[in-house]
Amino acid sequence: METKKQTLFCPGIPGAGKTVLTAIVIDDLYTRFQNDTNIGIAYLYCNFQRHSEQRLEDLLSSLLRQLVQQQCSIPDGVRALYEKHKGKRTRPVLDEIVKELHSVTAMYSRIFILIDALDECQATDGCRTNLLSEIFNLQAKSGANIFATSRINDEIAKLFDRSICLEIRATNEDVKIYLKGQMQRLQSDILDKDIQQMIESEIIRAVDGMYVINYTKM
Repeated sequence: METKKQTLFCPGIPGAGKTVLTAIVIDDLYTRFQNDTNIGIAYLYCNFQRHSEQRLEDLLSSLLRQLVQQQCSIPDGVRALYEKHKGKRTRPVLDEIVKELHSVTAMYSRIFILIDALDECQATDGCRTNLLSEIFNLQAKSGANIFATSRINDEIAKLFDRSICLEIRATNEDVKIYLKGQMQRLQSDILDKDIQQMIESEIIRAVDGMYVINYTKM
């Protein structure tokens, strides 16, 4: 938060709460800097079910669009790019998108880029590797701060080997707090304290670091 050009990589097992945490971080950033037009925030939620909509050009275009929308007016370069392709009914190529992305980020004093579920970004055509390469290049030139989550994946972890790494994992205490709140919904005259403690212990053992719990099915 305080230093430019920082990267925080947060791996975690399925159900650990990575996407929820990403949403919380995004909301916090927008709340902190909602009145500061010098700070740009852009984010991506990767989804393996939408690979056809999440090509490299699509993902970088999304970042560009978000950063442009935070400006008071559309930058000249972006407007010119739009006019160039409007008449031909074509879409900008990768180099054009990257050029304008660098141009727009230069307008901000601070940039925050957040990517959730990198493991769901397609890797077969080099999309994931190239996406990170472009974002790291952007970081090198603009000092952007990067927040990224992923399922535990050695290949992805290697790309963040020089970054701050913090695994997302629900502690037993986290789960206890959640369960105590849910236990209040149970009828105490049916489930005495010993049985409730047994339920609590078994659930903590079963979830093994996951935070997403569908309590209604238990």
